[in-house]
Amino acid sequence: MMWWNGGTGYGMGWGGWVLMVVAMILFWGIVVVGVIALFRQSRADGPTAQRGPREVLDERFARGEIDAEEYRARKAILGSGRENRPT
Repeated sequence: MMWWNGGTGYGMGWGGWVLMVVAMILFWGIVVVGVIALFRQSRADGPTAQRGPREVLDERFARGEIDAEEYRARKAILGSGRENRPT
């Protein structure tokens, strides 16, 4: 039978065991943090994120999807509480 480390049977010694335990703890810690970050990101972008219509309108204007005239018109409609859209 072959023994590791020149036949002493001790393997890698206590330093190697400590390093292996620390590496395993770091590995599983990174896995857990990654899974948590993945779920937080998917929940923030998903349909359950509650944003009001005014926030959506502000974001669209900030991204340049609508111009200032359309922004003011839609903002006025939101302020009045009417459901119909400007023509």
